Amino acid sequence: MGEYAHIIVDISADKLDRPFSYHIPKDLLGKVKVGSFVTFPFGASNALRSGFVIAIDDEPGFDPSKIKDIISIDEKKVDINTHLISLAWWMKQRYGCTMNQALKTVMPVKTKITARQKKVIHRVADKETILSAITAAEKRRASAQLFLLKTLLEEEYVEQSFLSDKCGISASSVNALCGKGIIEVLNEENTDADRAIWQPQNSVKELNDQQKKAVNDIWDDYCSDDKHTWLLQGITGSGKTEVYLELIKRVTKLGKQVIVLIPEISLTPQTVMRFYKRFGNRISTVHSRLPAGEKYREFERALNGEIDIMIGPRSALFTPFKNLGLIIIDEEHEDSYLSEQTPKYNARETAVRRCEMMGGMVILGSATPSMESRFLADKGIYKRALLTVRGNASAVLPKTILVDMRQELKNKNRSILSKVLHEKIQERLDKKEQIMLFVNRRGYSNCISCRSCGKAVMCPHCDISLTLHSDGTLKCHYCGYKTPVMDECPSCGSPYLAGLGFGTEKAVELVAKEFPSARIIRMDMDSTSKAGSHEEILKTFANGEADILLGTQMIVKGHDFSNVTLVGVLIADKSLYASTYKAAEKTFQLLTQAAGRAGRGELPGEVVIQTYRPDHFAIECACLQDYEGFYAREIRYRRSMDYPPVSRMLSILVTSVIEKNAEDAAVKTAEKIRQMKGLTVTGPAPDTIGRINDSYRRMIFVRSKDIDALISLLEKLTDKKYIAGYENVNIECVLT
Repeated sequence: MGEYAHIIVDISADKLDRPFSYHIPKDLLGKVKVGSFVTFPFGASNALRSGFVIAIDDEPGFDPSKIKDIISIDEKKVDINTHLISLAWWMKQRYGCTMNQALKTVMPVKTKITARQKKVIHRVADKETILSAITAAEKRRASAQLFLLKTLLEEEYVEQSFLSDKCGISASSVNALCGKGIIEVLNEENTDADRAIWQPQNSVKELNDQQKKAVNDIWDDYCSDDKHTWLLQGITGSGKTEVYLELIKRVTKLGKQVIVLIPEISLTPQTVMRFYKRFGNRISTVHSRLPAGEKYREFERALNGEIDIMIGPRSALFTPFKNLGLIIIDEEHEDSYLSEQTPKYNARETAVRRCEMMGGMVILGSATPSMESRFLADKGIYKRALLTVRGNASAVLPKTILVDMRQELKNKNRSILSKVLHEKIQERLDKKEQIMLFVNRRGYSNCISCRSCGKAVMCPHCDISLTLHSDGTLKCHYCGYKTPVMDECPSCGSPYLAGLGFGTEKAVELVAKEFPSARIIRMDMDSTSKAGSHEEILKTFANGEADILLGTQMIVKGHDFSNVTLVGVLIADKSLYASTYKAAEKTFQLLTQAAGRAGRGELPGEVVIQTYRPDHFAIECACLQDYEGFYAREIRYRRSMDYPPVSRMLSILVTSVIEKNAEDAAVKTAEKIRQMKGLTVTGPAPDTIGRINDSYRRMIFVRSKDIDALISLLEKLTDKKYIAGYENVNIECVLT
């Protein structure tokens, strides 16, 4: 029984993207199962190949005499749950990838892991000694030691792997405290048997009335036979996490498992600690900086039933839980839930599909829900729960001040800080309160421009200007090209080159000149490029070792600093001019999230938004924290243009290193699509950036209210014959 395996070959080639049948020999019967990774002879040459078993049958499907035997099971990869294979098949059809690409996405690769003994840090000093050490660490600005010491105030035992893997605490920080006699490091078996490490604590916050209603409404639906996806829409600071925690407790009591997706940028030690304190050792986390072997080990623990809750960014969605009951997607509007690699899947709708298969539920949480999620809630496909007050009863929404920078120029103020923002910063510095300043561009200057011919210095490989950095280099943020600043204009030879605009590096320099005594730290892609630097910056600011945190989008997403009472948005307009129909939505979300960082503790907060477009509805609504007003205006615009979420859209990118080939192939593709019924075609036209890394880019947009028609088109476009006759041409598609 069950002697034949249907296998997807581990090669991402269209002609091999179908199952092949193999005989399971007697010595492998019972070992080969759905999800196994096996080796077998392939083709006329009988070359050894590997692949994934996606089904097992009693019947071969064709002449048994022609079927070859599987040779062995490959132990390099974890078995995939049957439902994850089905999910991979759905992803293949939905997002236009090969089955092999989909399978590799849902399955972690095993690499060699060095065995390590489990170590536990034990607090041996009394609390007075630890408090003195905290004061000393604050003076030295030793943020890693400070975080560890504050943790030890509440915990007698802490797993060292938790501190190193999840919180980025190095061995040197641990050794320094050992040398002072504050802690000792033990093997886990040498700790008191009755002192289990990381057991749940009874530090449950009392829910307010709105939180209780949200929990009860969602739970009633969860216990029904017809579960829905829920949109938990709550203003910044409304306590959505407390709702998550209560629902996780109820789901895990039923013996089911939970996945919590968080944008990578929000996966901080403080966030992780909050879950560990509530649920203990039954939690694990994964993130992009975790070595492949460590990620495999955590997924293997999930498969073996050793954990109940997995927290992480988009890739945590594929944790191989066998009894998955709930997926929570926090900050569901974030673009980080949209994969940029093939398959270009949407984590929100993939999560919904996975829960449909397993009888679970998805909860989408946000203060500024995506237009898609809110639209589906309005149609009754999703259900919605509202939180309209802050979870901390003493915390209120910050007061927002809108500054017209055109008027500042008329008043001869050419600083990057308006008069009112300058005054507010000085006020906070005098009161020892903290400030966050948001600049939506990294680097020193936007570009270098020639004052003689007026041309910007461009990247030689991309149709984009180079960005000036403070180290004297010009960099392309798309292909990575960099070069020293030249003495003469490459176009006309003029020596009169000057930087235009400003990025985070120049903003730090200019703010430091205005406030020389202020302690300023910068957070952007450049300052967080080293391992652990992201966590180090956040810990430094959280511990009060800096007065001003200045950075890009990284600083405005999900962080909770109780001493921040002022947020300044230096230029609110940049995202309004992005070449996408989502420009207003992204601007509103960014500004609302930025404003939500102020006044989250006992102290009231203020927000100053500087803009050259104070009358734009996205900026007006963000100032008022008025999501409903924004949604009403934006959905009218989307309806008038037939843009998503009113219709679905397939974005088709045609690329080639030969410009004429890219143009001709795009024109031919668009002509073919226009012959199909029920599809609206726009383009082709050059992409926002027409050339990246010497590859020319042309875009075609296809809209339809019939998602099946777009999926059918997507399937056709994956066939290379569709653009036959054009060399070096590639097509990539994204369904929105």
